[in-house]
Amino acid sequence: LGAKGYGVHVNGYTFDGDELRVWVATRASTKATYPGMLDHVAAGQLADVGGRPGEQVLAELAEEAGVPDELGKRAAPASVVSYRGVAGEGKGERVTNEVLFCYDIELPSSFTPRPVDGEVEGFELRSVDAVLADLVRGRFKPNVAVVTVDFLVRRGFLRPEMDGYLALVAALRSGDCS
Repeated sequence: LGAKGYGVHVNGYTFDGDELRVWVATRASTKATYPGMLDHVAAGQLADVGGRPGEQVLAELAEEAGVPDELGKRAAPASVVSYRGVAGEGKGERVTNEVLFCYDIELPSSFTPRPVDGEVEGFELRSVDAVLADLVRGRFKPNVAVVTVDFLVRRGFLRPEMDGYLALVAALRSGDCS
């Protein structure tokens, strides 16, 4: 049931001393879907699983955040999330089966992403607490929220001692990855 889609998402972060901080984009108000919602440093669709996620990551980082290829090559594959969802925002809902290749890139503290292709209005460096608060408030684009939760699990900000942890981790990989 539903079409299968593949994509790449890039979690951008840096350190301020010992504190991990996350780069968060705000989607352009002119976007047809999820205008003004929070987003990743870069993300994009793959035509199919035979696509080259690493090449797509480099292209998206350059196009969406002005990350030069030499710096973009630091992006490392970190995880895959999969889920069944509903897309459409009240504009003709459809069932989707998503497989998202998750990449992480530690950006130097001297680098600030910049909007290039008009898909985002800007970037902000946020604390993990601010990111968690925005996740709870539903301010992230839905598929970005899933990948951000995966990042926070992998980085140890969401921990096994928390209520619902196992169900949360299972939900991150609840779809068909074929």
